[in-house]
Amino acid sequence: MVVDVEGIIRCIRRDDVSSVHTQLQEFNTEYAQCFFFDAEERDRRKQRKLDEFRKNKVRDSTESNSDYDENDQEDRGLLLRQSLAAVLVRFIRKEVPCPLMRVTLRTLRILSRDKRVLGPLVTDDALLKLAKAAGLPTTSETNDDAVTDSDFYDNIIFSLTEGVKTPPCCVDADQDPDGECSTFEGDAKSDACSDPDSISWPSSHRPSIDEMYRGSIHHKELERGRKDRRESKMEDEYEEDGVSGDEVQRKEALKVLCNLVYNSTWAQERFSALRLMRGLRECLSSSVSCSSPSSVQFYELRLTFLVTALRPELSAQLQEEAGVSILSAALEGCLEVQWKAPYECTLDPGAPPISLEASQRIIEILKILFNVTHRSHRQAPTDSDAALYRHLVAMLRLCMLRKCDIPEDTDELQGHTVNLLSALPLQCLDVLLTVPLELDSEQCQGVNMACVQNLLLFMERRLESGDRVKEKLTPILNLLTESCRAHKETRHYIRKYILPPLRDVSQRPEEGCTVKSRLIRLMTHLDTDLKHCAADLLFVLCKENVRRFVKYTGYGNAAGLLATRGLLGGSASRTACSETLYSSDSDSDTEEYRQVKDRVNPVTGRVEAELPDPMEGMTEEEKEEEATRLIRIFNKMSRDDIIQPMGVDADGKLVPMAELRDNRVMEESTSDNEMDPVETNQ
Repeated sequence: MVVDVEGIIRCIRRDDVSSVHTQLQEFNTEYAQCFFFDAEERDRRKQRKLDEFRKNKVRDSTESNSDYDENDQEDRGLLLRQSLAAVLVRFIRKEVPCPLMRVTLRTLRILSRDKRVLGPLVTDDALLKLAKAAGLPTTSETNDDAVTDSDFYDNIIFSLTEGVKTPPCCVDADQDPDGECSTFEGDAKSDACSDPDSISWPSSHRPSIDEMYRGSIHHKELERGRKDRRESKMEDEYEEDGVSGDEVQRKEALKVLCNLVYNSTWAQERFSALRLMRGLRECLSSSVSCSSPSSVQFYELRLTFLVTALRPELSAQLQEEAGVSILSAALEGCLEVQWKAPYECTLDPGAPPISLEASQRIIEILKILFNVTHRSHRQAPTDSDAALYRHLVAMLRLCMLRKCDIPEDTDELQGHTVNLLSALPLQCLDVLLTVPLELDSEQCQGVNMACVQNLLLFMERRLESGDRVKEKLTPILNLLTESCRAHKETRHYIRKYILPPLRDVSQRPEEGCTVKSRLIRLMTHLDTDLKHCAADLLFVLCKENVRRFVKYTGYGNAAGLLATRGLLGGSASRTACSETLYSSDSDSDTEEYRQVKDRVNPVTGRVEAELPDPMEGMTEEEKEEEATRLIRIFNKMSRDDIIQPMGVDADGKLVPMAELRDNRVMEESTSDNEMDPVETNQ
């Protein structure tokens, strides 16, 4: 079905409400699943050209003409979508019947996926009108354009009739013929500050041509196939039971704002300048106070996540305006928490799994809280903040222990919970352990380890998954490392799980499928951050004792961390820079390990097969000749910069041998100069 976009514009010009409603519904049905306008056609065209080129090695004139025709068709489709977006933005400024408003907003949502038609959608008037439709309180007023409706629509229709490449409402006066703007290059932030005349202030705004064009070029392109998981699991949302027309309208407007903020840097800046964050916070606060949150809350949370992730000043603003309290209350409502003590939630084993709707809202809340709190991780919280964070950690413990309807949602929920736990002040995480012991609960030295056990199981699943290793593993490794440093009970429990007493040393430590072997393999990973995180966890489990660390991992695997910390010389049994006070218990060897301890190769960490002596049968002269030959080979390779001999300095760090020699000579000469001759009296 081919949708007559120009016909929709003419119906709006005639104010034919019935026809507009019908044709917009046809447009929405046709493009409901379209996330990349013209993308498939462009891909087919490129593939066809490539096939023809491979076949003929040359392109004739007829093919060139067809290319121009196809480009004209694509430009025509883009022009129609740009014009439709501009017309619909003006159309929703006036009073529109509620059913038609919902259909119009859905059309704008579909159009807002196209990065090339964002211009008319990111003006101040358009953003304020969409915010009003979404139910966000605003402090600014929209202003009607000086151009009358009649003149506006006539100009649009004229541009379509005459084949103007871009409608007057969407193009900058300095745009070059190729469709690129020579005046505005670089990112949107610098543009917004470089031309004060084009900035629209909240008190009085008239959409400038510059502003509208900027919105169309400063964007982020959606990844192919990227779609909201929540939407893919739900059928036609307009037919949901118990959803009012006003809620549907607000959801559609919020979806449009989400697309604009995600795709356009200019929209992000105007969102901040128009102070829409304050209205969004008020909506969240009011929805939290409701006994049963509406379906709109998810999209309010999604929009809040986007603006706090993309605009740091808005994240800080939300934190200053009691954002953590509001979001904690929203999380409490989604989890339906029942409190046993100030920092202890009731965990009912017979409770049903978390529903799809609730789990998706919880995930959005956790993502927003991470954006708001991650800057305070290294800061000592005030008493009031510490109480608030401990209240939050108690609910996060519940997130780690409860299940969702869908296993994938459970893993995602726990992943975001771990991210947030790693962003909170470490001293507030003691709430995870200060829970009374229950029957059949994991415990260590009288401390409840149910949450720690789930963290370990979560880490093990991430180790087994194998995809996006750094993104998925770094937060949980850091969280476990810091927890082991802070709580000896946690360290004892995790050490038993990851580093059980050595018994079988017949294979390398990195070989096998145990948690320990997987972590040791990460110690030689190409990604520096990831290998340091894995090594730090194992090093802390060994109480930062070099001998014990080498015993469990092998010197070859441990060398990276030891070199970083200046412990290669092995002179210090424990890193001197560590402020952690570990208990003085010893690492007792098992009987199996003591029997083969003398035959363990410290580099590989296993018992090696005995090899024949290569010097056997050689005379002393032959041994000296072989040693001299090897020295000559190493010297030549060093001079040719093939290898660089290294040594360990007094600080235990690797340095070139030449520097070691120079330092030694300098020290000897200094000591000689400091020795004064002794004068004797005659």
